[in-house]
This record gives sequence, structure tokens and C-alpha cells, in this order.
Amino acid sequence: MEVSAVWCGMGALIILVCYAWRFLNWVWLKPKKNEKCLRDQGLNGSSYKFLFGDLKEVVNMLRDAKSTAINLNNEIVPRVLPFDHKSHTAYGKICFTWMGPTPKVQITDPSMVREVLANNYQFQKPRGGNPLIRTLGAGLTDADGDRWSKHRKIVNPAFHVEKLKHMVPAIYVSCAEMINKWEERLKKESSCEVDVWPYLQTLSSDVISRTAFGSNIDEGKRIFELQRELAVLVIDAIQSLYIPGSRIKKIDQEVKATIRSIIDKRIIAMKAGKRSKDDLLGILLESNYREIKHGNKNSGLTIDEVIDEC
Repeated sequence: MEVSAVWCGMGALIILVCYAWRFLNWVWLKPKKNEKCLRDQGLNGSSYKFLFGDLKEVVNMLRDAKSTAINLNNEIVPRVLPFDHKSHTAYGKICFTWMGPTPKVQITDPSMVREVLANNYQFQKPRGGNPLIRTLGAGLTDADGDRWSKHRKIVNPAFHVEKLKHMVPAIYVSCAEMINKWEERLKKESSCEVDVWPYLQTLSSDVISRTAFGSNIDEGKRIFELQRELAVLVIDAIQSLYIPGSRIKKIDQEVKATIRSIIDKRIIAMKAGKRSKDDLLGILLESNYREIKHGNKNSGLTIDEVIDEC
């Protein structure tokens, strides 16, 4: 009895030591090794701080920047990306910073940026990190290699110039509605002060809803509002340690369910021989259907992948 208790105690101690070592390696040993490796390659950057890296400074600088009035000049970067601006000023155009225990190499040279984006087989997008980011979409912007090539081939027709020209009337209607609201305010007085920010948010919502979902504009606006709320929650989450929230999960499920409902209706109409619509979703579904028809089932996108692209 006593022997088995001793063995159980030793087993528990060994497991505890293993987890403690893995934690220590994650939050200190591996980051410091990576930092030395980066500096040995000639890169400059901030020193790693235990567990949080530069996250606390990023959040504090953003809060301080937003607490002051905007200067009406071309120096917008210090306000929108104060920490990145400080890093590039202090360490150069190629430097590294820390998102928790993970180093992030930043490049601002256009030719290097072009090389990275053009060689997606060699320069893969970072994996891991905060999984909440994927709730904002895991389509073309998240793809690499063969998956990127397949998605781009199917998505690309939606952004041909001739296709975009058909969307100009929808964009015009949204702009006209916004201008009309401003003109209504001037009927009672010769001049007035207008906070344009909420109007521009509404304009973005209307334009995206009309061009992306066409006749499903009301559902499109609902998706846009949910996505905007989701983005705020996710940004708050990634600026701290990962703490999953039920609200984020609920919004993500509602967005995907709404888009799936629109897609299901469109697919039924397409199978019935009706012409696809000229909005982005219609063009995407038509391109995907054509790819599957001329290739095989695996050459097209799944419904979940189409939702991610939306």
C-alpha cells in the first residue's frame, strides 16, 4: 500500500516537472533562444519580456494615442500604429517585436514585402497564435501553397474590372443616400457640424451589403454589423492573453449560419437553371460551380470555404 502510494506520488511529481519544464521553455527559454538567433542574423528589436512580450506596451501606447485629438496632417501612423512606428524609428525598417512569447519580424521595404507576398510557397503565413483571429475569416488571406492557388483561381473572377463596373450603380445608390441625409440637415439651417464617422460606417455597410449580397441586402447588413462587433471583441482579445468568450462564439455561429442560408438559396436557384446574380457572392458561386464541373469535386471550394471567403 505504502509502495504504491510512493509510486503514485513520484509519477505525479514527474508529470508536474514535465509540465513546468514545458511552460518554462514556452515563456522563457525558447523566446530567449529565438531572440539570440535573430540578433546573430543582424536584426535589431525589443528585448523579450516574460510571458507578455511587448503586448502591454502595445495596448498602453494605443490607449494613449486615442486619448488625444487627431492632428490634421499626414502623420497618421503614430496614431494608428504607435508601437510599430516607435519600433521602426528605434530599430530600423527591418526589426522584430514580441507578441507574447512569439517573435514577429516586421519589414517595411516594398521590394521585400512584394517578394514575401509573391512567394507564398516559401514564405508561409504564421500559424498558432490566438485562434480567435480565424473567426474573422480563414479564406484566401489565410491560405498558403496549393490551397492559396485554388482559392485565388476561383475568387479572382469576382474582381475583374468588367465585373466591378456592374457594381458602380449599387455604390452610387449608397453614396446618394448618405448625401441626401446631409442635405436634409441643411434644410433647417444654412450650416451645421457633421460627425462623418457613423455615416461612413453606414456607407461601408451599405456598399459591401449591396455589392456582396445583392438582393439579400438586409441579411448582408446584419452580417456586416455582426462582423464589426466580432472584430472589436477579437482585437480586444488578441491584445491580451487568449481568453475565449461565449459572445465571440455566438456571433461567429450566427454570421456563418446567415451566410450559409443565403448560399443555400442561391445554389437551389442555380440548379433550377436561374442565372446567377452579378454580386460578388453570385460570381463566386458561379466560378466555383464551373471549376467543379470542368474539373472534379476537390478542385472547387466547399460550402464552408465559400463562407470563409464571404
